[in-house]
Amino acid sequence: MASKPKRAARGAGWAKLPRDQLLDMRVCDLGLTIKGGPLQAPLAQLHRELDQRAFVFRPHVWLSDEWFCPDGIPGFAIPFFLAHPKLKRLETDMVMEAEGGNRQWCMKLLRHETAHALLNAYKLDQRPEWKRIFGRPTQRYPDSYLPRPYSKRFVVHLPNWYAQAHPHEDWAETFAVWLRPQSDWRRRYHKWPALKKLEFVDSLMKEIRQAKPKLRNQNTERAVAKLRMTLREYYTDKVARYGSNSPEFFDRDLTRLFSNAPEHSRNEKASRYIRRERRQVAQIVERWTGEYRYRINEVLNEMIERCDELKLRVGADDVTLRPEFCSCVTMIVMNKLFSDGFHVSL
Repeated sequence: MASKPKRAARGAGWAKLPRDQLLDMRVCDLGLTIKGGPLQAPLAQLHRELDQRAFVFRPHVWLSDEWFCPDGIPGFAIPFFLAHPKLKRLETDMVMEAEGGNRQWCMKLLRHETAHALLNAYKLDQRPEWKRIFGRPTQRYPDSYLPRPYSKRFVVHLPNWYAQAHPHEDWAETFAVWLRPQSDWRRRYHKWPALKKLEFVDSLMKEIRQAKPKLRNQNTERAVAKLRMTLREYYTDKVARYGSNSPEFFDRDLTRLFSNAPEHSRNEKASRYIRRERRQVAQIVERWTGEYRYRINEVLNEMIERCDELKLRVGADDVTLRPEFCSCVTMIVMNKLFSDGFHVSL
């Protein structure tokens, strides 16, 4: 029989619970707030950045299950796990990373979501010049997209070349680059077609920054107080979504990387080598591919299992093998990324 969801003790007493008991807590019972927590400082920095640009607009924010800005709302949601250190650690343990879990990453996302909120507040995508620069705002959001890493028509801000996903994301990424203090975007994007978008943002923001927003509602969606799923249910669903497009690999890649030759039969097992190197390799591959850490880790798990089945051993020294291993995992992820089987999911 499944255990009943637990309700929070007074304050944050749940933070002392062991993981198995914590996972049975409902999100709405955690009593999470932004005020006084780790999100207060980055939000204060966001407001300073808007002050420096002389904006009267301020997005309202709330806690939910992910980062998002709903249509028609001049504000955005921040995932609840960033509101408490224990929940951020749990998120990292469960899916290998917490989106926005460090200050730099969090600020990138705050600037991005502010762009969506500001677009809603001033109905910017209804302007003919906005449509001419960024495209049709009514274009359907794809379930996945195939990015072009070397395109200079888009700025580079969030991972996975996110500006290429949709005109609204192109806008949000361009605004985020423009807003960041000391970004030096004119020099960084000199001779890029994307520079015209940045110059458009610069001109448009000078026009509207002192104007009252057309939308000033304080509406929210999926606010944390209404999230009645348990943390266990939340992660069951999230892990299923993250793992749905696990990259594949082929035996020939593994046998090129490692060895089943008799002369190497006493060498270190390939699976043990992967376990030893996995953390560093996952960080490198994530940096160069922009892929979710969870999916990269799933690839490594499958490689470990298959290496044991093939009885593979290390056949080269660390200096030779380590870059080959990184290249192999990167190739597997990129091959799937640029095939029909592994687009970037939205």
